[in-house]
Amino acid sequence: MEIERRSDVTTPSGSESPGSVDTPATERGNLFDELDELLRRHSVETPYILVTGGLGFIGSHTTLELLKAHYNVIVVDNLSNAFEDVFDRVARLAREFHEQNGTPMPSMHLHAHDYRDTAALRPLLDSYQTESRWGTPKSKIAGVIHFAAYKAVEESIRHPLKYYANNVGGLIDFAATLGDYGIKTFIFSSSATVYGTLATSGLPLKEELCAHKEEVYIDHDGVSQTIQPGCTGITNPYGRTKWICETILADLAASDPEWTIVALRYFNPVGCDPSGLLGEDPRQAPTNLLPVVIKVMTGQYSELSMFGSDWETKDGTAVRDFIHVTDLARGHIAALSTANAGKLAENFRTFNLGTGYGNSVMDVVNTMEAVSSQKIPKRVADRRKGDVGYCVAVADRSQQELQWKTEKTLKDACTDICNFLEVRKMAM
Repeated sequence: MEIERRSDVTTPSGSESPGSVDTPATERGNLFDELDELLRRHSVETPYILVTGGLGFIGSHTTLELLKAHYNVIVVDNLSNAFEDVFDRVARLAREFHEQNGTPMPSMHLHAHDYRDTAALRPLLDSYQTESRWGTPKSKIAGVIHFAAYKAVEESIRHPLKYYANNVGGLIDFAATLGDYGIKTFIFSSSATVYGTLATSGLPLKEELCAHKEEVYIDHDGVSQTIQPGCTGITNPYGRTKWICETILADLAASDPEWTIVALRYFNPVGCDPSGLLGEDPRQAPTNLLPVVIKVMTGQYSELSMFGSDWETKDGTAVRDFIHVTDLARGHIAALSTANAGKLAENFRTFNLGTGYGNSVMDVVNTMEAVSSQKIPKRVADRRKGDVGYCVAVADRSQQELQWKTEKTLKDACTDICNFLEVRKMAM
């Protein structure tokens, strides 16, 4: 077992050059290179996975699931919206899991700097380089999961350049640097916001409705349809950054077949690890529904604002596909395994990660009240800019191609959150 924390916090350079931009792969003519690549992919050495934003809400749960799945994990997180002690809690939970199962604990390292800080990133990547059997440097890092993005819809409307600089500009430099080191398996944290106003069109939200090349698919009436690349009615800059990033990654994969890229379109993550040691506890003011509910339950907020009571839904409140964060984290493991096994249908592929059914804001409040036996004060507020009233996944592609599906319910999520509150109360 090897657990290392490095508090080498630095400020993102923004203008630091990542080196030469990655170029398309050329035809391999060297049998030894091909054999070395085959041996590297099938090495018995436990692989390393680099996780940016690995101490955030989804990132920390995914880091934990990676460790449980026997991956060594390298976390890069600038701690702008997470706390450093999350690292210790993840390590504790992973250690307990492996002790119970009689399996060795993988290594875990924290590098507390911004993923855009190329001057700090390159020495990190250098340290995982190893000589191949024929002298060509190879990386021990078998893949990257990229969470490090700003994600608040309202903030993106007020500060669009901040979002484009970090989410889009940062990704371009980051991908170029990874390409320089031959690290070309990439799992991207995308969002259901890429579907824009299609979410309220009545159409089932299949991945093909937001495509990056011409696609043919069977619609909900069983009719074959041809879809052109593009998106429809994205309602905020945050969603546009996710669509732009997907497009960049699709173009990168098309230009270089050595890249294997998966874009995971999240719906609405909720809940926390059943231990109560991990939860959604951001440094900044929360904007997601359940973190706000927690602040109401703990007296930090006087009431819950429900944004809109006149949506075209069963009770007038917005409907979302709420997915337990542990299910979501395991979706990343499934995507990584499928990508590294060479089983993706193509080298850029999008997947919805959702349950396939929706619950309203009122459903969430009622479930939390029932689980906690606590009344949650609430009021109706105006709709927020950039919101849609209904957004639910079609998750068939993930189930069929990644062999993944959700296992936990909204009640499970609320129960786990109440446990998180109890654990936090006892620690105070």
